[in-house]
Amino acid sequence: MPASSPSPVGNDDGPSLTASAIVAPAVSGSHVVKVDGYSRTKGLGNGKRINSETFTIGGHRWCVHYYPDGVVSDDADWISIFLFSDRSDGTEVKAEFKISLLDQDRQPVPQYSFSALIRTFSSKEAAWGFGHFIKRKDLDESPYLKDDVFSIRSDVTVLKEIFTEPILPSMVVPVPPSDMHQHFGQLLLAGEVADVTFEVGAETFAAHRCILAARSSVFKAELLGTMKEKTATHIRIDDMEPKVFKALLHFIYTDSLPVMNEGDEAAFAQHLLVAADRYDMERLKVICEGKLCDHICKSTAATTLALAEQHGCGALKKACFKFLMSPGNLKAVMASDGYEHLRSSCPGVMDELVAMLAP
Repeated sequence: MPASSPSPVGNDDGPSLTASAIVAPAVSGSHVVKVDGYSRTKGLGNGKRINSETFTIGGHRWCVHYYPDGVVSDDADWISIFLFSDRSDGTEVKAEFKISLLDQDRQPVPQYSFSALIRTFSSKEAAWGFGHFIKRKDLDESPYLKDDVFSIRSDVTVLKEIFTEPILPSMVVPVPPSDMHQHFGQLLLAGEVADVTFEVGAETFAAHRCILAARSSVFKAELLGTMKEKTATHIRIDDMEPKVFKALLHFIYTDSLPVMNEGDEAAFAQHLLVAADRYDMERLKVICEGKLCDHICKSTAATTLALAEQHGCGALKKACFKFLMSPGNLKAVMASDGYEHLRSSCPGVMDELVAMLAP
């Protein structure tokens, strides 16, 4: 009987497919530099710079070099901006970066946004940037300079060490982003199955007790607790404008702010902050506080400081004090309509300010 052929060793289920990936990881971050008192930086001299605070991205320390009169003689009519990384230890780092002038909404201005592809920062070349960032004359006449203040943002992407890794067989199912906020927003707009209405001024708003109670401890106490509003289906809200209450409801349902008119954004944020504090909406309160920090000026500083003191906004109060430390700003604020209100409503704040200004 002839000998049988040996069976092949191994899996005979058919051809297999393996895969691997070459991964070039990167870490990104951004840093905003606010130039407050721009006119007083001009005339520093060509080649003279002012350094920003240092910041860390991708495990490396960076800072922005601001040359108000240009970095070299060819840049004498320009503002120059450079990104610097301290490479005194002899190491190198590769990075991509973009430097942008920001508008009053803190968004990059396309005309003054400049990108650099991969650059190597080393002990020989520790700074890269743009000598012709913006002409001083153009900035002086632009809407991006307000109350002698403008801001720039550096977006930095640090390249990390490239590596390979196996790709395990799997079924990749793309997951769409969350749209829960859109559904809740549509529920608010449609007023479907609403079980409570609010009368604010001449307007009424339909809402849902359970949603309001889940988002606000004050609404929870009013609508689900022992207060008389628990059984009421129609509630009147005093001391609040309809558009402010509408924005409050929008945030409760969508966790985002509605679009604000640019002209009255600061005043609207003040009213919305008061509403957020009234209904214990801490996240909304902090968002409004941040917006007001970006809109402090000579005409609003007094009312904003009074608001910060009355509603426990420490960061906003600190920002107002910093603004008022400038003698020119203080003199203008003392002549504003809101100054007397500040003196009468918050005398303790004035004592703090006087103590800070004392030599």
